[in-house]
Amino acid sequence: MDPKLTEVSQFFDRFKAAFLRNDFDSCSNLLSQLKVLLTGFRSLPPLFADTPNAVQELTIARDIYEHAVVLSVKIEDQDAFERDFFQLKPYYTDARNRLPQSPQEYPILGLNLLRLLVQNRIAEFHTELELLSSTALENPCIKHAVELEQSFMEGAYNRVLTARQTVPHDTYVYFMDLLAKTIRDEIAGCSEKAYDYLSTNDAKQMLLFSSDQELVEYIKEEHPEWEIKNGSVFFQKAKDSAPCKEIPSLQLINQTLSYARELERIV
Repeated sequence: MDPKLTEVSQFFDRFKAAFLRNDFDSCSNLLSQLKVLLTGFRSLPPLFADTPNAVQELTIARDIYEHAVVLSVKIEDQDAFERDFFQLKPYYTDARNRLPQSPQEYPILGLNLLRLLVQNRIAEFHTELELLSSTALENPCIKHAVELEQSFMEGAYNRVLTARQTVPHDTYVYFMDLLAKTIRDEIAGCSEKAYDYLSTNDAKQMLLFSSDQELVEYIKEEHPEWEIKNGSVFFQKAKDSAPCKEIPSLQLINQTLSYARELERIV
């Protein structure tokens, strides 16, 4: 075996051993060294040079970047996820005819769709969908993300939360928990504007909690300005503390008249 390929294989074995024992600090250090070593392979994107060991080099590089994506989820680093995913993506697209398909391709593509949904990057979500084949769209990992997006857009939040129990891959749980928090924060913001108070039962149901204790912990951590007393959750304190912004009516009127005069000149 080529000495460079042997060195990368040895480092990668150490990385996988650290990964199995959940030593993510060692994984991060080894991953940095692996990425430097991979720059020595001319067969990798964007060059795709036809070297004697091109297939082996492409295969191990793809495997490394797949592990990097999963590691970013384990350490809850969304920026690292985005970087590593975009480094991995050419192996699924540009190198498709050079390598057999990876069994991790659809789980990772679905994971990226879920990330875009959590970050409310809906336009990019649909752009990524457009690039997928009909076979990919039928895969459970991709369908899971698509169904979540449909439920989210329809406001069917119960379906979104219950989908956590049926995730197609264990790495999805991290983003599902973030999505649940996003949904609850959205409901909480609307609730405090629409109501002065709610009974604890109504608040619990509206915020999709299954117990009073979960509701109390959520309020304590996320909305300490809310008050719980006499079996109700009071939002008035939050409303009173919210700054009131004056509408610059005269400025808006002057701007509107100015635009009208400009349009009249143009016509």
